[in-house]
Amino acid sequence: MKKNLFFILLIVLCIACSSVKKTQQAVNSGNYNQAINTSIVNLSENKTKKSNQPYILLLEEVFSKSVDRETEKIAFLKKDANSSNLESIYNGYLRLKSLQERIKPLLPLYIQDEGRDASFNFINYDQKIINTKNELSNYLYTNANSLLNNATSKQDYRTAYSDFTYLTKINPSFLDTKLKTEEAYQKGIDYVSVTLVNNTEHIIPEKLEEEMLNLNTYGLNKFWTEYHTNPLPNINYDYSMNVSFQDISISPEQINEKQIIKEKQILDGYKYATDANGNVVKDSLGNKIKVDKFKTVRCNFYQFTQFKSAQVSGVVYFTDLAKQQQINKYPLVSEFIFEHVYANYNGDKRALESNLTSLLNLTAVPFPTNEQMVYDAGEDLKLRLKSILNQQNF
Repeated sequence: MKKNLFFILLIVLCIACSSVKKTQQAVNSGNYNQAINTSIVNLSENKTKKSNQPYILLLEEVFSKSVDRETEKIAFLKKDANSSNLESIYNGYLRLKSLQERIKPLLPLYIQDEGRDASFNFINYDQKIINTKNELSNYLYTNANSLLNNATSKQDYRTAYSDFTYLTKINPSFLDTKLKTEEAYQKGIDYVSVTLVNNTEHIIPEKLEEEMLNLNTYGLNKFWTEYHTNPLPNINYDYSMNVSFQDISISPEQINEKQIIKEKQILDGYKYATDANGNVVKDSLGNKIKVDKFKTVRCNFYQFTQFKSAQVSGVVYFTDLAKQQQINKYPLVSEFIFEHVYANYNGDKRALESNLTSLLNLTAVPFPTNEQMVYDAGEDLKLRLKSILNQQNF
């Protein structure tokens, strides 16, 4: 028992030493985040545990090195005096403050071998963060507003939207940022007018047409694209989508008959066993020996298959309205098959397998109408149209 306990303690010690060694390697290689995370996790679990003492020294060391590196980077960016560096400077101050906030709950951290508390030179970065945030806010607003007012493409509006969105995130109440964000979004959208055209000789069910044009049910994730089936007069549409039904083919109603003849040996009571002379054979107790008696039964099985199919084909066109040029074309094809099987028989039903007898409980059903067939084929068309809309990028 003691031997097993010794080995367990040895394994735990090896794992702990390995973890400390990897953390020191992370410090030496400049991977400060990894070293900080590992040290904080171990100390959060138990900061007074003797085996966790090395993590206190490592945290003390990596904190100082991490702060020096971040501070030097910020100082360099400030010397560059380029407003585009403000975001990096702002995020640098946030990282410095975040590091301190993660360590504070662990304090004090006592180093037993040196008889002292670990030393961390904490600095209040709040004013630097506020000042940099204000500078960054002004820069972002000026840059995004200029882009919004002088945009030459949808992408310019989208870039302005991105800048305004980030500005709202760091400084929600800055000037009229929310209004500018909405303006940039509305101007950055690709507006697409949608029409459905029937070029076939059949009537498209009204319900199918409504469902295909109800794009809200398609669950599209198109942030920069809006499809309008009822174009609004105050919007200049960028593209058009035309769903054109080209052909609807409906087969005749068919009933196919198939006859199957089945025979089977079935148990038909018993008889007494006899010997070669016709005498009844008895067992050792004097009882007459019984043997199964079989007979052959026969059945004519008639299987009927009702069949009808509908195929709907069309094309989806996308057109650039400014250039009056077709930019994409996708085929749209779907088929729906109605098939119903039932059966009857003549003869001894015991000759049939169970999979055949189950069909005897079914009878003929009315064929679906042509309109219903087209509608059912349209269920698959909606899925195909959704796929087209998801892959289409303007």
